[in-house]
Amino acid sequence: MRAARILQKLLGIDRARIIDVAFTDDERGPAIVVTLEPHASVRSRCPHCEQRCPGYDRPNRPRQWRHLDMGGMRCFVRASVSRIRCPEHGVVTEMVPWARPAANMTRAFDDNVAWLAAHSPATSVCEYARVAWRSVTRIVTRVVGDAVGRSDRLQGLRRLGIDEIAYRKGHRYLTVVVDHDTGRLVWAAEGHNESTLNRFFDELGEERTARLTHISADAAKWIASTVRSRAPQVKRCMDPFHVIQWMTRALDRLRSRVLSRLWGFTDRDRRHLRWALLKNVENLNPAQISVRAKILEDRNSELCRGYVMKEQLQHVYSGSKKRASVRLRAWMQMAQDSRIPELVGLANSIARYRREILNAIEYDLSNARVEANNTHLRSLTKRSYGFHSPEALVAMATLTRGGACPALPQR
Repeated sequence: MRAARILQKLLGIDRARIIDVAFTDDERGPAIVVTLEPHASVRSRCPHCEQRCPGYDRPNRPRQWRHLDMGGMRCFVRASVSRIRCPEHGVVTEMVPWARPAANMTRAFDDNVAWLAAHSPATSVCEYARVAWRSVTRIVTRVVGDAVGRSDRLQGLRRLGIDEIAYRKGHRYLTVVVDHDTGRLVWAAEGHNESTLNRFFDELGEERTARLTHISADAAKWIASTVRSRAPQVKRCMDPFHVIQWMTRALDRLRSRVLSRLWGFTDRDRRHLRWALLKNVENLNPAQISVRAKILEDRNSELCRGYVMKEQLQHVYSGSKKRASVRLRAWMQMAQDSRIPELVGLANSIARYRREILNAIEYDLSNARVEANNTHLRSLTKRSYGFHSPEALVAMATLTRGGACPALPQR
């Protein structure tokens, strides 16, 4: 096999012919420069639509693209390319088979850096690939844009989870939409209001919106009002975690109110009181089990009744789905009859979302997949020491959670 053929196999570049190979040395160290000539079949084609177009001009100097390292040395691909006039995209540089449009790195280098960025801290990627962190951001954006452009992430959606996540101090939020059936992030944008969510439904379109069947979310009014107006046919499901969170917060407020009136509790008991009330029984330590027993001794106390109501609300979710409506109605009546202010207010809140709560139980939907994505986004932000723009975070989230992560080159 000829040396040129072996080198082309190592480069992993097709539809091009090797013209020359040279070794250079600069302040960053030695490098290999491979000069290529694209095959005639790919010349004079628009890089966006791949249509053959008339020429516009030919620059005097060849272009250069960063490629995967070879033998520990930086490798560059060089070629003389022309500019063409596309009827749809205007004057652009003609397509080359080894790089994405308007990129100064080869497709293989882009994919390699994007894969590393999805699995490693940005500082490690920069050190390994010998590029700046802004270059890593541009590469991720380019790879994600290419992946999103080649596939329709919004096709076939039926059951969605919608939530918001703070990505920076100062009440900076992203709205995220997750597909319950695949667990993938399908859409994200800066903001957490009706106009932000309306942008998602605008991109989804009326025809695909009409195919949606279920949407889970918390009690945010801007989500409920937007879903009600844009997708009135869907079954809206209240996330069970948020309902139980309402209960634990109400119980914690009750504890704070009656704490000074508690008798028979030592200072040590009072320190364990909060978690004895809020944690599940199987997660209590011995000290908290002892405090829980003292709480249950006085059956008529507000604290004991509040704790029992918390356990009964959890049973609404864990019991039979067929009797969930009966159990929830009975729970709300007991909360109203208790005359405990915190529970009465909670019962009123649950009554407003009764249909959504029962839908979540009947269809077994929660925002667990959405919260898992949010946890991953927080981890990404922490690992990268923050992002300079929400678009950079959305691109990284799409790369790691949206199915846009490429395979390693030549694998």
